[in-house]
Amino acid sequence: MLNYLIDDPALRERSPGEELAVAVARAGGGDAAIRVRAPLTTLFPLASTRPRPTVREQTKGGTIADETLRYVREGRDGGDGAAGTSYEATPEAAFRPSVAKAELTRIAVRVPVPSELCSDPALLARFVEHRVIVRLCTVENEVLLRGSDDGAVTGLLAMAGLRRLACADASPLDALMEGAAEVEEMGGSCDGLVMHPSLYWRLVGAGALPSLDAAGLRITRTRMIGRGEVLLGDFRAGITLLDGAESTLALRRNGEDAAIIAEMPSASPCTSRSTSSC
Repeated sequence: MLNYLIDDPALRERSPGEELAVAVARAGGGDAAIRVRAPLTTLFPLASTRPRPTVREQTKGGTIADETLRYVREGRDGGDGAAGTSYEATPEAAFRPSVAKAELTRIAVRVPVPSELCSDPALLARFVEHRVIVRLCTVENEVLLRGSDDGAVTGLLAMAGLRRLACADASPLDALMEGAAEVEEMGGSCDGLVMHPSLYWRLVGAGALPSLDAAGLRITRTRMIGRGEVLLGDFRAGITLLDGAESTLALRRNGEDAAIIAEMPSASPCTSRSTSSC
């Protein structure tokens, strides 16, 4: 199998799909793989012209070379009551720091390809960029929200300290504002929302997006969250997404069958509790 690190790790001359197509051509009918020094989910070509923030884009990020990383997380002794008008009466006054460990996991997707595609470099490159990478974005959204199978990433919807609000009797916009205020009761600044597309487009129809945008709320819409759920939080301050040094794109053949496998190492420690769900 041909396996190489591309000569242009910043991808200034060729896209990841084009790099894989070159590797496939060089492999002469065998398996081929490339290693890219960037998270593949940041390389979806339509992202620059059709902005649609992923869960990744709600967080701050970093790159690590080792498989594990220690970080500080904060938990609170006692219940999560409303903040008072003195520091001692605020929830964060009772936060207790502890040292935790984040471990990298592999976020991956496998997409079958017709054999004739492997002999058409231009079409193969476009398929990788417009079909494979976008599927990896969907898998990444799922892992960051619901956790990885190996437990390395807990998932934002399953993290300790998540507070849930019952908003069945409120309008969608009132429920969102109540959830944002709840985030700030914990000392954070609500800067993002994760919701299902069905709710997003209801807000579009109601003309609510300009108000949310003016408040500095970045919206991620994804099918990986339930239609009746919204995740709100101080994402930039409280959530860090860590990436490994390299991602991998590979073409694997099994007789007449072929598949492209895209994978990247990631970890996501949560460092604060300024997050709520309604």
